[in-house]
Amino acid sequence: MILKKIDVYILKKFLGTFFFAILLILSISVVFDLAEKIDDFLETDAPLEAIVFDYYFNFIPYFANLFTPLFVFIAVIFFTSKMAYDTEIIAILSSGVSFKRLLYPYFIGAAILTAFSYVMGGYIIPPSNKVRIDFENYYVKEIKETGMSNIHMQIEPGLFIYMRRYSSFRERGDDFSLEKIEDKDLRLKITAEKVKYDSINGKWIFEDYIRRDFSDAGRMTITKGEEMDTVVNMKPADFKEERKFFETMTNPELEDYIEEQTIRGVGNIEPYLIEKHRRIASPFSAFILTLIGVSLASRKTRGGMGLHIGVGIALSFSYILFMTISTTFAINGNLSPIMATWLPNIVFAGIGVLLYYRAPK
Repeated sequence: MILKKIDVYILKKFLGTFFFAILLILSISVVFDLAEKIDDFLETDAPLEAIVFDYYFNFIPYFANLFTPLFVFIAVIFFTSKMAYDTEIIAILSSGVSFKRLLYPYFIGAAILTAFSYVMGGYIIPPSNKVRIDFENYYVKEIKETGMSNIHMQIEPGLFIYMRRYSSFRERGDDFSLEKIEDKDLRLKITAEKVKYDSINGKWIFEDYIRRDFSDAGRMTITKGEEMDTVVNMKPADFKEERKFFETMTNPELEDYIEEQTIRGVGNIEPYLIEKHRRIASPFSAFILTLIGVSLASRKTRGGMGLHIGVGIALSFSYILFMTISTTFAINGNLSPIMATWLPNIVFAGIGVLLYYRAPK
């Protein structure tokens, strides 16, 4: 379908209002964020260059992309309600253009911003998040010791490990066990009171260990010792729960990480699954929120633009609240990650369809 003048007119208003809104809200957000963190910057003597280029240079695209669907919604509400107030919508519909046809340039704009948001969130922003989060960890947030407890993991086919607790700062683990299974038979079992990582040689050191080897005939050979070093297919990073680690991964890296952790039998990968599905569901929601915005704001009311904007902001906060609640349920295991990320879209799509049929035709 060829774009007509009215399509170009609406599309320009859509994109222009979107970028104006995002610039305005980002400016306010940066001011509030700076006011909140200025004491931390001064206490840690953060260099001005690092604050500007390492933090805010990466904070701005992250924040903008995170709330792109809502910025789209606000932009649609704002300029469409203004068009309705100036009776432009009535004039367009009176000229024989159907409401369905009126949505065409809106969805083109939503498609452009959806594609832009998807590429940014999946491939461009994650590397910049690494720089931003490293800055926050060093200059803003107090880094607490992280680690994991009750670790069960398959580090390679037939080779399983268990650790009661692992400290990422000391790179040491307690109550370690390694088992090798071949053809459903136990062939090797090593237990150690302590295990630590030798970063120089890239080896793991087992302290106060007991090694049990099992032969084909079922005979067991026991070896004990105070210390043994060996190369095992695991690394300290496997046992770290870094803050917002999933935000630093591109889409292919996130897919590979989830697949690797699933094969290893590592639990608590729900945040990574949620992030994976969110990177698709969030950009797609721009279409749904655009439909709601046009259907809601195209009707001229006595309350004017203020009423439309007020209702739009209320719906925006409802969407954020819904997404937060569903994500919490997914993390707690009460809801699947894919359902948690898509449920708000499904509910608001229903609202959009209802408003569409009630919109002026």
